[in-house]
Amino acid sequence: MRTTARPLTATALAALCLGALAVPAAYAGDYGTLDLSPSTAKPGTSVTVSTRACGPDGRGVGDARSLGAGEFKLRPGSHKDLAVGTFRVPEHTKPGTYGIVVACDNGRTAAGDLVVRHGGAPTHHPTHQPTHHPTHVGPQGHVKTGVGGSVGPDATRVAAGVAVLAGALAAGAWAMRRRASGGHG
Repeated sequence: MRTTARPLTATALAALCLGALAVPAAYAGDYGTLDLSPSTAKPGTSVTVSTRACGPDGRGVGDARSLGAGEFKLRPGSHKDLAVGTFRVPEHTKPGTYGIVVACDNGRTAAGDLVVRHGGAPTHHPTHQPTHHPTHVGPQGHVKTGVGGSVGPDATRVAAGVAVLAGALAAGAWAMRRRASGGHG
């Protein structure tokens, strides 16, 4: 029993150590994601873009040419390390999903998708003005909990985690085989 317990303990310890190294990479930040608000829009809608990819400088250039809106500037936002920009969905934009990308001054990039839908827009303009103007807009966008998961999986991080676990398994199997064959030191 004792000879079996040591290799299994060594394997478990190796997997734990390698897994601990992978955790900071998986939760290291929000780089590469681009939040669009609203994420579904109609032609004529103003869209706000935000990302943490640009870092403390918070500057860069966005590209919404895929839907005909051209380029837009990113500037530091009101929250730490948040870069923000806006563009308007052109009136002639057809329904569909459009890729929006930003290139930060620090060399990083981020991308997101905007869904354009038609319908529900009034065909006339009202002749009266509302008597009450709301003073508060509710929360918008994804929840930033620091653990991820609200935007979707990141294939690069998933692949890195799988590689780390495969390495831990290989190291454990090698250690068990070496121990079983009687190789020491």
